[in-house]
Amino acid sequence: MGHGRTPLRTAAAGAVSAALVAGTVVGLAPAAQAAGIRFVDISGDGGTVLKANVVTPAGADGSRRYPLIVLPTSWGLPQVEYLTQAQKLADSGYVVLTYNVRGFWQSGGQIEVAGPPDIADASKVIDWALAHTPADPAHVGMAGVSYGAGISLLAAAHDKRVKAVAALSGWADLIDSIYSGRTQHVQAAAVLDGAATLTGRESPELREIFDNLYSSNLSKEQQMIDWGRKRSPATYVDQLNKNGAAVMLAGAWGDTVFPANQYADFYQKLTVPKRLELRPGDHATAELTGLFGLPNDVWRDTERWLNHYLKGVDNGIDREQPVQLESRSAGGYEGYPDWKSIAATRRKIALVGSTTIHANVDSGADGGIVFLSSILDQVGRLPPVASIPLLPRRWAAVWQSEKYGSAQHVRGTAKLHTTLTPTKESGTLVAYLYDVGPLGLGKLVSNAPYTWHGRTPGTPFGVDLELFSTAYDVPAGHRLALVIDTVDPLYIEHNPSGAQLTFSSPANDPSYVSIPLREQ
Repeated sequence: MGHGRTPLRTAAAGAVSAALVAGTVVGLAPAAQAAGIRFVDISGDGGTVLKANVVTPAGADGSRRYPLIVLPTSWGLPQVEYLTQAQKLADSGYVVLTYNVRGFWQSGGQIEVAGPPDIADASKVIDWALAHTPADPAHVGMAGVSYGAGISLLAAAHDKRVKAVAALSGWADLIDSIYSGRTQHVQAAAVLDGAATLTGRESPELREIFDNLYSSNLSKEQQMIDWGRKRSPATYVDQLNKNGAAVMLAGAWGDTVFPANQYADFYQKLTVPKRLELRPGDHATAELTGLFGLPNDVWRDTERWLNHYLKGVDNGIDREQPVQLESRSAGGYEGYPDWKSIAATRRKIALVGSTTIHANVDSGADGGIVFLSSILDQVGRLPPVASIPLLPRRWAAVWQSEKYGSAQHVRGTAKLHTTLTPTKESGTLVAYLYDVGPLGLGKLVSNAPYTWHGRTPGTPFGVDLELFSTAYDVPAGHRLALVIDTVDPLYIEHNPSGAQLTFSSPANDPSYVSIPLREQ
């Protein structure tokens, strides 16, 4: 499998999490000096001490009540994370309470990964705020980035007092995020593990989950799935709908920790007032500038959402198209009435013929590097690239469309269907969709991994795989290419030595990749 855990944790994860933590502390510490901020200890579930801060509106004297916003911290970040945004919200008339989730920094306990103690903590924090601040019990909201987003959604499903949620770069399905296609997203897991090691105290259960993930312990697979399901807002979508909190979800197309697919699927199941925003970027990068007080679309819409559903402000956000997407190529926002409407048509690229590739060698087609690649795409529109004509066909299967006479606006989720005959009982493939220019240089549009176990060697079976959702414009004169290989640094692969994969397209079950397209 060839992916060592220790180098990833100490290098990629350590550097990323340390940089985020340092940047947040340095950039936001001055806000702690502002008037109206109190640092407090709150007794969470089981008496665990949670370090928190409270920001109240200027001049608040207890003669009136203010809507309350609770902000649980992100994974690995300290309680000063949101102080700039908290001050802005307090200035506009909110009591804002930020708390460091259990297991991280100075808060007590161990990291439970949004387990039952974390959900109970959120309710305890609300209890404390209602008892010790001029907060209005009828107007309670929650918001947060990443870990704070997931906890906010779970709390809203379990506590009817929460009337509005803004979940930024969070998750709906934890297992579908780091184990989609039955494949371990090893770089994403290493970032989470490394940050937890640097800034917190992992529970024995979490340590076991990480170890089983890295080691591909199939005997513990169901245990891991059950663990993740208990911590997934999607599990409690009926409770969330019943409780009625208005839910705003915001994420990034290139999120290598929580891919956009799982948010989109969750959004479709919500029946409460809802909004879905997806932009270029990686995990939590779209929100980052707002944490430093700079103009930021995500935080602007978060405040508009909370203003409408907690204060009753008629700012028009409820009348806008609820699905707001920003293309990775063109910029600007596109509004849609629902997720299904973003792709008016689908165009299939036939995967004709029979193609055999050898496993265990990286062909050069890759999904990039966690954080770095999607940030480059966000800032400079520079996604991972590969020379499609030069990809070695011994290790990569390649199919291409004809040249398009007009621009193709890819919106949503591309779907692969093919027939696979492996020579071994287990294995992994990674599918990539590329935008190929006249010189054969391919820019990555999307990708996704797929792993199987227990198959009979030499016996064909059908593969259906959803690639990660995206919004990308293919220029006129370009092609789309589907590439399949077996090794990608983002994922743990399960290809035995000497394995070969044959892709075919039977007449009664032709192979294809279905491309979702917006109307011209």
